Amino acid sequence: MKTRSLSVWLLLVSLLFSGFLQAAVELNEDVPETYIVKKGDTLWDISGMYLREPWLWPELWDVNPHIDNPHLIYPGDELYLVWVDGKPRLRVRRGRDVKLHPNMRVTPLDLAIPVIPLDEIGPWLMNHRILGATDLNNSAYVVAGDQQHLLSAPGDRVFGRGPFPDDERSYEIFRAGDTYVDPITEELLGYQAKDIGSARLLSSNRQNVTELEVTRITEEVRIADRLLPLEERIIDATFHPRAPEEAIEDGYMIAVDGGVTQIGEMSIVVLNKGKRDGIEVGHVLAVYQAGGMVFDKVAQENVRLPDTRAGLAMVFESFEKASYALILKASRPLKVMDRVKNP
Repeated sequence: MKTRSLSVWLLLVSLLFSGFLQAAVELNEDVPETYIVKKGDTLWDISGMYLREPWLWPELWDVNPHIDNPHLIYPGDELYLVWVDGKPRLRVRRGRDVKLHPNMRVTPLDLAIPVIPLDEIGPWLMNHRILGATDLNNSAYVVAGDQQHLLSAPGDRVFGRGPFPDDERSYEIFRAGDTYVDPITEELLGYQAKDIGSARLLSSNRQNVTELEVTRITEEVRIADRLLPLEERIIDATFHPRAPEEAIEDGYMIAVDGGVTQIGEMSIVVLNKGKRDGIEVGHVLAVYQAGGMVFDKVAQENVRLPDTRAGLAMVFESFEKASYALILKASRPLKVMDRVKNP
């Protein structure tokens, strides 16, 4: 449900021309006066409805003392636009019951509108991670199958060697996949850890050989596949998009899932920047394509055109030296080795 108000639009136009509206929170030309949040909405979609730069969503929120966290909105909530000191602000009217207690307010966080469509990355993230060389080389591994058979189904047994922490009973089976290297420094950033399956620890003996039962497989388990403690990875639906606090230098998209050549919206890419570079979950980066080389007929010389902004990516998983990002916007087909910069 959307209703548009001519008076709101006229006020917006006057503010734009009078200079009261900062470019940082510039509204789109046709914004709704009120909007009822629907199931299936994402915070990014709603942000794009109001703002030309959707990651600046927090700048648009107005503090509401009746809401614990203004970045949590739910189906049925009503968003409405107001003006405070000449600046646009969004407020929320709760469209559902909230249980009140003397010292706390209970809200069903699992029903909150997510920032991005989690169904696009949730199942994928469960089966992907980036491992450093040390983590990979020092992990336990499959040394043999039961009766030397190849494993093909849950219930088969496998023997592993290496470090098995005392308090860990469940393990993921991974295989080293693509190698990620920084295109500028040629530093090894890590390895793609390809999901093969899961296993449950049964017992170990004095020769440091551990017996496990395979509980899940995506493909046949092989000798030398790696065994890592099961890592519970939960995608937080409440984080909000924002620009990195630090300047990102020499950032690139170095790989894309699926081995495709062209990258579009909702594609998952690997960036050559990670936690050590200040990259955090929720950071939004602009994607730029390198300008082409043209011949200046007047100056009689080759000139490289400036980089062209072509999309937006948001980080949803950050590792030490690399990270995963989701392409939220693409004005043209993107490709591996396109640059990423602060938006």
